[in-house]
Amino acid sequence: MQNFLDPAILFFVFGLVAGTLRSKLEIPAPIARFLSLYLLMALGLKGGFALAKSGLTTEVAVSLACALTLAVVLPAIGYAVLVRRLSRFDAAAIAATYGSVSAVTFITAVQYLETRGTAYGGHMAAAMALMESPAIVMAVLLANVARRQSNGAAPQGIGRVLHESFTDGAQLLLLGAMAVGLVTGEAGQKAMQPFSGDLFKGMLAFFLLDMGLVAARNFSALKGKSPWLLAYAVGGPLVHAAFAFALAAAVGLSVGNATLLMVLAASASYIAVPAVVREAIPEANPSLYFGMSLGLTFPFNILVGIPLYAAVAQRLT
Repeated sequence: MQNFLDPAILFFVFGLVAGTLRSKLEIPAPIARFLSLYLLMALGLKGGFALAKSGLTTEVAVSLACALTLAVVLPAIGYAVLVRRLSRFDAAAIAATYGSVSAVTFITAVQYLETRGTAYGGHMAAAMALMESPAIVMAVLLANVARRQSNGAAPQGIGRVLHESFTDGAQLLLLGAMAVGLVTGEAGQKAMQPFSGDLFKGMLAFFLLDMGLVAARNFSALKGKSPWLLAYAVGGPLVHAAFAFALAAAVGLSVGNATLLMVLAASASYIAVPAVVREAIPEANPSLYFGMSLGLTFPFNILVGIPLYAAVAQRLT
């Protein structure tokens, strides 16, 4: 219940209600884009400042190794499960979506931990960036194999996909801001405090309002879909979070870092991956991977998942 009393979460709920009621409330696309870039830049700066203070420790290396492991294992498991009920193209697209990460879910989790005074490592922002691309590459490779086996069609060029994945503007901004924070350290943190600290909560609330509106308007994409897929949109993230927790517990990550690793594993991309997959795997049905991730998984993680993962990490780590 305490999570629902957070202003940012309440604005997300308000957006869901307004969108469901088909209100005329709308955040202009350029403003929504600015808010997204601001949040990524502020998060990168926070991560860089924290890294400058802590240095490159063993936990940093272990956390990044865990993130990379999950980024490879989770989409592989997802594809093996999904291909039993879906076409190979749809299975690959959904596996990529659920094997990648949601930056907004991660940012909301960071704010959740900060509000409750739970320490976490700034390097987890780098873990998020590290987890975004492997699932996309794996999905394109699987789709290429499916094309060759089905009709001998020319495979999608993996080089182009890799370029789009690693030069994504949002990801570059996150990493660039982190580098700036790492170089400037404490002096930079003091100078940027009004930007990366004081404004952050309000900007996140404004952006979550927009995401609530968008999520509500994507509920229609779920109509008529198999109950099995709807169950996967919630059950899949929970299973992924369980994998992440087992890994975090095995290597001894802190409560905050274990929580964020679970959030990353449980989140599903609804921006970067769908944009790439739509071009790289045109045979897949966008209403499946986009509708599931944005219409169901994203609201579930924001409202239920984040406090659940934090509670599990707090009690069991």
